[in-house]
Parts: sequence; C-alpha cells; structure tokens
Amino acid sequence: MDQRLKNLKIKIYADGADESGIAKLCANPLIRGVTTNPTLMRKAGIKSYTQFAKSIINLVPELPISFEVFADELSEMERQAQEIASWGKNVNVKIPVMNTKGEFTGPIIKSLSKAGIVLNITAIMTIDQVHRVADNLANSVPAVISVFAGRVADTGVDPVPHMKKCLEIIKPLPRAELLWASPRELLNIFQADDAGCHIITVGHDLLAKLSLVGKDLHEYSRETVQMFYEDALASAYQI
Repeated sequence: MDQRLKNLKIKIYADGADESGIAKLCANPLIRGVTTNPTLMRKAGIKSYTQFAKSIINLVPELPISFEVFADELSEMERQAQEIASWGKNVNVKIPVMNTKGEFTGPIIKSLSKAGIVLNITAIMTIDQVHRVADNLANSVPAVISVFAGRVADTGVDPVPHMKKCLEIIKPLPRAELLWASPRELLNIFQADDAGCHIITVGHDLLAKLSLVGKDLHEYSRETVQMFYEDALASAYQI
C-alpha cells in the first residue's frame, strides 16, 4: 500500500448497493463504513429494502452503515427513521436536509437526535443548510453531516474552502462528523483529508482505482500509448 494511503486520517466509507461488492470492499482495512441510498439500490435491482438492509447489517456488523428514509412527509420520515434505527446498533439513519417540497427537516432532525438516534443528514449543499442542521443536533449524540462536495464542484464552486467553512460551523458539536459526499475523482480523497473532513464516501468504481495511488507516471504514460496502439491495431485502421 502506498504511504499516502497509510497516512490518511479521513475514514473511507464504501458507497453502493452491490452486496458481493460491499463484502469484498469491507475486507480492505481502509474501508471504515458503508453507505447506500434508494437510487443506488434501484440501480442494483434491489426489490426489498428491509431484506437488503438486514442482509448488509449481518454482513458487516462491526462497521457503521447508513440507510436512508424515503418518505416525503416529515411525520412518515420520522416513523421510518425509528424503524431503521431499530435494525442494529451500527445503523445510522439518513435524513435528507429537505423533502421534495423544499421543507427543511429540522424538526425531525431535532427530535430524532434528542432521542439518541445516530443521524446522517444527507443531500446538503449550502453553508446555510449546515448552520441550520447544526442548530438542531444534540451535542451528546453522534451525527454525520453529509455535504455533497462533488455536486458543489459540478456547479463551478471550489469544494475545498466550502468544506472548510462547514467544518468551522460544526466545531461546537463534539460528536458531529463532516462527510465529503459524491467525490468525482480519487484526488478528492486527499483533498478531503487535507481539508480536515472526517469521512468520505467513495463508490466502487473510484475505490477500484486505489491501486493507482503512487503509480509511476512515466510507466502510466507508456501504458496509455500502448492502449491506443493496440486498439488501433485491433480495429485495422489505415491512413
């Protein structure tokens, strides 16, 4: 393993819904948790939410696992959150920062956190949202604040200073952790680590590239040229 990976302070969570893939990834000591969401589950062809969730909990009982509510009404979100939390001690409950109507989920974040449920507040983009979420979390209860840094970057905003501002906001919460969500490239792991983020979620495709960290760039260049050459040869291109 490259020394840069060994020196990482940030926790890497595997993001996905492929049960066999999750099992393989969690055998890697770099992986410290698991997250998923309804979109990833649908893409993976999951039919039963509860059955899938309990299977993953049994698969990796020692790692924190985040499962998301999918209701749109706040009262039903809260009921689903309580049910999900009952599935295991290592379960974190994902609550979106708002519903589809744009209603802030602060009231249920406050009541669930006060009840001792470990929340993962998701789909956060703005600094103001981080302020509002922080105001509704209990100081004594662990919580994860998931800021979608990759999507922030998609809009042309540099996510690094953005995430540093978020860290400053949550400093008064001793048990809250900032999560860099939706990374776009492997470099984001090191950016998130340097910024001081506590967690980053990484999909299977990016995690497969971890072996590239520290790779000799001259050799990587030669391999790329060889790929172009072999593909042109295989296609019998002529000029």
